[in-house]
Amino acid sequence: MASSLLLLLDDIASVLDDVSVLTKVAAKKTAGVLGDDLALNAQQVTGVQADRELPVVWAVAKGSLVNKAILVPAALAIAAWLPWLITPLLMLGGAFLCFEGVEKLVHRFLHKAEHAAEVERHVQAMVEGGADPARMEKDKVRGAIRTDFILSAEIIVITLGAVTGQPFWTQLAVLVAIALAMTVGVYGLVAGIVKLDDLGLHLSRKPGGGAQAAGRAILAFAPWLMKALSVVGTAAMFLVGGGILVHGVPQVGHAVEAWAIDAGALVGSLGSLGFNLAVGLVAGAIVLGAVELFKRLRGGGRAPAH
Repeated sequence: MASSLLLLLDDIASVLDDVSVLTKVAAKKTAGVLGDDLALNAQQVTGVQADRELPVVWAVAKGSLVNKAILVPAALAIAAWLPWLITPLLMLGGAFLCFEGVEKLVHRFLHKAEHAAEVERHVQAMVEGGADPARMEKDKVRGAIRTDFILSAEIIVITLGAVTGQPFWTQLAVLVAIALAMTVGVYGLVAGIVKLDDLGLHLSRKPGGGAQAAGRAILAFAPWLMKALSVVGTAAMFLVGGGILVHGVPQVGHAVEAWAIDAGALVGSLGSLGFNLAVGLVAGAIVLGAVELFKRLRGGGRAPAH
């Protein structure tokens, strides 16, 4: 009995060691998506009332956990029985991200008068108390969870690719570890970013010139950071969506990777990012055009902007 117990413990230790190694490999492969996920989700909570920022981040984090609770078993099931379906589903998600990105740009830059009027109505409604903060908050949370679902799907599929050929329980353990680590990492950082202004205000009220100077610097920096994250978040839609579409066509994906290797680390990385961005912009414009045409054929108006 003692020898059997020792053998069981040795097997468990071996499995845990495999899980640890594979989790590190998967984490490295999904690091790029983590950056995009952070930028997009920080962008999604901009414009929320200060006292509701952390509750909104928490609500989105819970939604993200639900997304991953759906995606992990779904990915394992698809990998086992319908492996050919993974790439088409990912490409649909990538095309949707590109569509949302182009729609934001069109609404912001090609319909400036409408955008300005909408912003003015929004501000006026907030000042007069006519807007429904609860509904606006729910819309923000819904949009963030929807975006998170696509990015989480990419993270899960990339992780699944890193553990292909491993025993089922090892695959499951690695997928769960990555899902939890990414959720805690992304939304922990998002919570820290959106509360920077509170930290700056706290420091600016403390005695001591150094603390006050640091507080004022943070207060001056925080709005610029949020604006930058908004821009980066929109760009990330094209980078992630375009990257999914590029790698969804193996010939194109391999060609881009081969060129990036030949071009060198810096030029290759920048070039592949630029190519993904261009593909994302073009794909988003095509999908938006198709949506607009479909709506016009049905007698509808312009697609609602997000």
